[in-house]
Amino acid sequence: MNAVPVTAPGMNSDVPPLGSFPVLGTRSLEEAREAVTRVYLDHDLTAPNDNVAMTLNAVTDRILTLGYLTYQSCAKLVMPATETNYHVNLTVTGRTDADRTDGDRATTRARRSGVVLSPEQQNTVRWSPDAGQLILKIPRRSLENHLGDLLGRPVHEVVDFDFGLDLTTPQGSTLLSSVEFLARELDRPGGLADLPLAREQLEAFVMTQLLHAGRHQFTDALAAPAEPVRNSRLAPVLDYMEQHADEPLTPQELARVGCMSVRSLHATFQQALGETPMSYLRRIRLDHVRAELLRSDPTVVRVTDVALRWGFLHQSRFAQQYRERFGELPRDTLRASSRADSQGSTTGG
Repeated sequence: MNAVPVTAPGMNSDVPPLGSFPVLGTRSLEEAREAVTRVYLDHDLTAPNDNVAMTLNAVTDRILTLGYLTYQSCAKLVMPATETNYHVNLTVTGRTDADRTDGDRATTRARRSGVVLSPEQQNTVRWSPDAGQLILKIPRRSLENHLGDLLGRPVHEVVDFDFGLDLTTPQGSTLLSSVEFLARELDRPGGLADLPLAREQLEAFVMTQLLHAGRHQFTDALAAPAEPVRNSRLAPVLDYMEQHADEPLTPQELARVGCMSVRSLHATFQQALGETPMSYLRRIRLDHVRAELLRSDPTVVRVTDVALRWGFLHQSRFAQQYRERFGELPRDTLRASSRADSQGSTTGG
């Protein structure tokens, strides 16, 4: 079947979002239902005269499933409670009307609103013919564990999001932008998503933004100022960062090392060191890059390779950060190591 080309505003592409990951393009109602069931969840699908022109592109990343879906029809989906996953529907074109078991209703409009489908309720969504959505599937355990890391305590209950999701607030706008950025990076050959560190950071950022953009029973706790812990609690975190600087460290992992919440980790770093955990880690990695460049042979070693090995993905940004810290560009450091070796050889001769 041929995919039906639809472009979502803001995605800067001549093809639908996630065009590198086509699942199905079809005019068959049954094929459309089977594809969405396979990628997302079981459901009943109906449309006037069974007419659809469906496009589904989707990819499962380390944790998240992210897809783009359009029916080009007044389609109606009735979805039973999944129990195991949250589904976040971000409308990027057209509109949808949704309701769920508890009687709550929501209308989504392009780039202004979405809905969060609870794993504990049946949900019904009616699509306008021009509706298109970016849809996230997030396992319950992943989102609830992530929330627990942010709060510094276990979360063993469903996050009871309000049905509607406002994408015009600062938090909602950032959520939409982060999901679109993730989609572009997944789509782009050689993008950040090809690197495990970047993939993990992107997914964690998306989950954090969802938890801040949606209203739920933990919203007030997330918004409350975090209390820093004793500075002595930082010692094992700093040691761990030094010993594992070449690994894909995350704030969640560092918080667990220090037996604190992610929010307390940030507050303690700001109070004790005047910077974020990730900026401190960046300084450690820059020091390692410099030490490696100083002992490297510029005829066989490339600055880019050394930078990537230490987690610096954007070369221009890395060069700027390096210059700010050491007063010279990394290539100058590498050349200096060559001159030092040459002078040493001459002197020794």
